[in-house]
This record gives sequence, structure tokens and C-alpha cells, in this order.
Amino acid sequence: MEKRKLGRTDLEVTFIGFGALEIGRDWGLGLAGNQIRPDEEGAIGMLDFVLDSGVNLIDTARAYHKSEERIGRGTSHRRKEFILTSKCGEYSAEPETYYDFSYKAIKASIEKSLQLLRTDVIDVMQIHFGPQPEQVLKAGETVAAMKEAQAEGKIKFLGASPPKAILNACIESGDFDIIQVDYSLLNRESEELIAEAAQKNIGILIRGGLAMGYLTPKIQFHLDEDADSRVRKVKKILELLNGDDKLLPAVALQFLKSNKNISSVLVGSKSKKHFAEAITALDKQLPVTIDEITDGVSFVE
Repeated sequence: MEKRKLGRTDLEVTFIGFGALEIGRDWGLGLAGNQIRPDEEGAIGMLDFVLDSGVNLIDTARAYHKSEERIGRGTSHRRKEFILTSKCGEYSAEPETYYDFSYKAIKASIEKSLQLLRTDVIDVMQIHFGPQPEQVLKAGETVAAMKEAQAEGKIKFLGASPPKAILNACIESGDFDIIQVDYSLLNRESEELIAEAAQKNIGILIRGGLAMGYLTPKIQFHLDEDADSRVRKVKKILELLNGDDKLLPAVALQFLKSNKNISSVLVGSKSKKHFAEAITALDKQLPVTIDEITDGVSFVE
């Protein structure tokens, strides 16, 4: 699998990374019941499958309920095989989450993540922004706590997973080695900022690359929702694909792969079959070019 440099860090990551949300927290698009997380055995089996597939990046968060704990139990003996990224600022209080960006809370969160993940060091710790993200940056407590943990050798690099509203501020701050961006064929609002970040040698991780399931066959359950602009765009893509919804992940991932500013795309799944299909989708033949699909979608409002 292709590896790309992660910005100015010394890390190289596989273009496909694993987003570990769904192995710890109920999540997903589709029929009722499909959102339920797997049991622990299923989650650990999924993690082994990911690593056995050659993927070397696992992304998690304190807010993903059982995710960090399951990663620790299931992969600590394979820790040298992968790059581990997590997030702080949003916390698990099942079935809900809550936010606390104070210095004290962030320091405690990093310690808890290390404990649950059963590791001495986390490769990238990211801010998991919530309400009032501007205030989090302005206060500076979160970044200060992260930098102290970095100096203590508990995390290697600082990252941020911001909303678009503060993406530019995160880029310009100079504090972050990695930025995780919500970006896909259906959501290209941050395209120019991704390019700016790459020029500053900031590593780019993509979340939402499959548009929260809208660029997968799961969209069939939502094609009657014409008020949703994402659905209208997918219908146009399906026209170009002769109606073959199984090609949607290939379109989504090949579009992202064509952007050399992107280091890795986080693919979340609790299904070995679906994750394997995402990997093979990178080389799947399409009836039209990515440029033709991009041009077609650009005219859909």
C-alpha cells in the first residue's frame, strides 16, 4: 500500500488509515441496527484485520467510548507496527460525551489515553474541538498542556481536528504538525486551506472522505431525500456510473488519492468486508475519469 510523508514529522503513513470510531461507539449510516458497535471480540478482530491488511495508521479519541480501551487490549503487542493518533478535549460519558479544554483536564486526558491504549507514547495527539473552538485556541490551555506532554515524551506531535471556521487559524498558529480535515468529493470547502497547510509542511489527515456513508452503497436508503444537496450530488455521480453504487467508494477514494497534499484518509468501519473493499477501491476501474465526475458534481446545487 502506498505510504505518504506526514508533513514535517518523521512519520510515513499508509494512504488508507483506520478510523476507530465505530469499534467503540454506536455510529453509522444505514438501516436501524447497523449503527451498533461490535462486541469486544469483534472489535479486536477488526483491528487485527486492519493491521494484517498493511494499514499502519489507527486514529481514535477519548470521545469514542470503548475505542481506546479496545485498541489497548487488542493491539498493544503489535504497537511497533502502527502509528497511533488520538484526541483530547471531548470525553466519554456513555452514552453521551462532554467537553473540557482546561489545562488540568487535558493533562489528565492524555494520561488516561496512555493508560487505556497501553502505550508509553502516542504519536499524534489532536484537539477534539467542540462548541466555541475559537475560545479554545485563544485561551491556550489545551495547547500548553499538549506541549508539556510532548516535552515529557508522552506524545510525539501535536495535531488539531478543527471545524472549517478555525481551520485557517490552526494552520497559521504554527502549533500543529498535523491537521485533520473534513473533506470529500461532496464537501470541498476546505480544498484551498488544505493546499495552504501542505505548503507549510503540515500533515493532512482526512476525515469524512466517504461523506459519512453517502459515498457508499448505504446511500440507497436515503436516495429519496432530495432536499439534501449531498443526495443530489450522489444521484449525479450514479448517473455517470451507470447506476452502480458499488463504485461509489472507488470514486470517493480515488478523488482523494489524486490530491498529493493529503497524507492519509481515515476509513472507519466495523466490517472487515467493507474495509477490504475500501483498500481495493483505490485500484478499481471506473467507467469515467475522476475529472469527469468532479466536473459533473460541480454543477449540482
